[in-house]
Amino acid sequence: MSLDYTSNSVRPRLDELVPSRYALQIGNIDVLVVSDGVLMLPGAMLAHNADPATRAAWLKDNFLPPDALDWALNVVVVRSGGRTILVDAGMGVEFPVPKAGQLVHRLEAAGIDLASVTDVVLTHMHMDHVGGLLVDGVKERLRPDLRIHVAAAEVKFWESPDFSRVSMPPGFPDALRKTAKRFLNEYGSKFHTFETEYEVAPGVVVCRTGGHTPGHSVVRLASGGDRLTFAGDLVFAVGFEHPDWYNGFEHDPEEAARVRTSLLRELAANRELLVATHMPFPSVGHVAVAGNAFRWVPAIWEY
Repeated sequence: MSLDYTSNSVRPRLDELVPSRYALQIGNIDVLVVSDGVLMLPGAMLAHNADPATRAAWLKDNFLPPDALDWALNVVVVRSGGRTILVDAGMGVEFPVPKAGQLVHRLEAAGIDLASVTDVVLTHMHMDHVGGLLVDGVKERLRPDLRIHVAAAEVKFWESPDFSRVSMPPGFPDALRKTAKRFLNEYGSKFHTFETEYEVAPGVVVCRTGGHTPGHSVVRLASGGDRLTFAGDLVFAVGFEHPDWYNGFEHDPEEAARVRTSLLRELAANRELLVATHMPFPSVGHVAVAGNAFRWVPAIWEY
């Protein structure tokens, strides 16, 4: 199956009033960005090291509510070299969120059978990136030879996670810990771990960055002169203007800021496309330099 026709291959559900998938080509690599919905979180999670008034001004300037806002949840399906790769797996329903956990039925609506997925790449093991594989009935529909690619440092971290430097609402650390433990128990036998980077399929390379979590990784796509990086949780909307602001989920905030700035500088220089988990859907765009910081330039949709 080529993913380049899936935007029109199946009629959307009647209750889905906005697009939930977007297809593009990176050379010979098929890419489909799929929305898992949105997750409402406190505005303070954007930057717990920022002056509250400055943070409030940024939210107001971007027409966002002051107290809580919807964060997009994007996953990516990549097809290269005969392999179908799911990059992250969304929120799932273990901790139900009203407007999230949509991945399974949206993959079905796009004509993607779970049994066709040969590989899963995890940017990290927070619950909004692994929860979709814990939905009842999903594991039984996956291939017995499914490979799950995750950094060895990420697996080690979740065996005894340290939340001493995060700034999360009450209950989140316990929920993250519980979900990761269950995921390790259910899928650990399918793990293919790597230290620094690993080529999953032709032109599809997963690279560990650290920062957000010790084993956080990005996925770099390259084919025919085209390039795209799926940055996972390394980049948030506020991170362009304020790359030094600390997100509440970052386990090593200083390292996350350093890696974020380095990646944004690289993407601005080589002009490749960027997609990230929590950028507004479909989260396809470019990075430009703006003084001492950066700015986000959304790509024009292709029809």
